[in-house]
Amino acid sequence: MPAWYEPYLDGGYIPIPVLRYGIRRELQVRINEITYNNVEDSLRDKLDFVRQLRERPIAINTDDANKQHYEVSTEFIQMCLGPRMKYSCCLFPTGKESLAEAEEKMLALYVERAGLRPGMKILDLGCGWGSLSLYLAEKFPTSSITSLSNSRTQKIFIDEQARQKGFKNLTVVTGDVKDYDDFKPGSFDRVLSIEMFEHMKNYAFLLRKVSKWLADEGKLFVHIFCHKAQPYDYKDGDGWMTDYFFTGGTMPSSDLFLYFQDDLAIEQHWAVNGKHYAQTCEEWLKLQLAHRKQAEPHLEKTYGKGEVTRWYNRWIVFYLACAELFAWDNGNEWYVGHYLFSKKQVAK
Repeated sequence: MPAWYEPYLDGGYIPIPVLRYGIRRELQVRINEITYNNVEDSLRDKLDFVRQLRERPIAINTDDANKQHYEVSTEFIQMCLGPRMKYSCCLFPTGKESLAEAEEKMLALYVERAGLRPGMKILDLGCGWGSLSLYLAEKFPTSSITSLSNSRTQKIFIDEQARQKGFKNLTVVTGDVKDYDDFKPGSFDRVLSIEMFEHMKNYAFLLRKVSKWLADEGKLFVHIFCHKAQPYDYKDGDGWMTDYFFTGGTMPSSDLFLYFQDDLAIEQHWAVNGKHYAQTCEEWLKLQLAHRKQAEPHLEKTYGKGEVTRWYNRWIVFYLACAELFAWDNGNEWYVGHYLFSKKQVAK
């Protein structure tokens, strides 16, 4: 059931400073829920969460996630993102970079941390609008890039971008990772996944599947957003974010993957301060606010004629909520984790 304040949000009646204040109050509620008085209770609940993940499907509510983000009008998303269409955290080392520069810097960091080299066979798992796939196809023309997306609109967009740029080394495959099994064992030297694991549940099953796709010396690089200490689900009844933008989602803890090393072993682990993601979201928000009139027909295409104002304002609140979340405690409460997994060698 919608909360009492939703008509005011949907109508755009609440000034942005007031929205920020309300969001911060909600974030404090979440902090209170996941803060423990002693380490024993904290670890007990984390291990219970890990056990539950191992017993769950690889993913839930994937259709909801698709509708909420990835089947939204590409033209609307283009108005909010940078030129690379990177729908994930960008990197602002000095805080003065443009969004375009910050996209490039994070993409370059992936190349460095994943140890990418010319000639590799690379899978972009959950490729979004192709920011990483297209970047790699451009920077590594002798490499073979495969993109896996469960979104029809994303495939259309990436295929057209590749055609326009003349890339012959990029193939986009449509499928849902939870049941997609068409890749042959040992197909890839590297698998990279950017902000997809947050939509997953059973990491043991997912990592086992990825390990089969990797060559013997292959590695998996993962970029996720996370909480510094405590993992949690976005569950029914949690409120606005769960209802409209992150149904069935997971907030991993920074150390969550350490408990899922059955088939892949963690080789490196990095943290990226949340201020980078906060600034990313602020830049997206500025672009949406600057393109209201241009955005309206594209929102109508996705949501219907009578829903334009409602969803225009919901996207504003979404960007605000994400910006405030990642800015909390100077970017040290929620932030981005990078992980490099290597394939475990089977004794012969």
